[in-house]
Amino acid sequence: MTTSVETRGGTTEGRGLRGVGTIGLLLIVFGAIMFVAGVGTWVVVADQLAAEKITVAEDAARFAGATVDTPWEAYAQADVINKHAMEGSGGKTYAELDRDDPARATVMNASFLRASLFTSVVAFGVAFMAAALGVGFILTGWAFRRVARRADVV
Repeated sequence: MTTSVETRGGTTEGRGLRGVGTIGLLLIVFGAIMFVAGVGTWVVVADQLAAEKITVAEDAARFAGATVDTPWEAYAQADVINKHAMEGSGGKTYAELDRDDPARATVMNASFLRASLFTSVVAFGVAFMAAALGVGFILTGWAFRRVARRADVV
């Protein structure tokens, strides 16, 4: 099936859809790159966390005893670190403790550890988003290519 478009100089077969196929191909390529980058980032972050040999504390609400290598386990460990820090400081945060309070160094270290774990949670989220967007771009590109193919302009 071809489409005819009236122009001043006559008809042009499918000229209006010629770029759609190219855009579709570019979306597919870009989507594949994003998908691979997202999955690769997820794997690298998981491997790096696993290499640290962090285990979720036994008194954690979830994932007790598991090696931290997923965003859920990282979040669970960060949560239990906060619980322990608050117990050790009498419920005070680092900013609320006096400068000479002996618990201040422990609460500070707990805060740093939590921030690092939360950074990995964010990295997992960005990796997932990149992979999901990659799939979306691939599907959109595929749809564009089908439209262009139906018009016989690819």
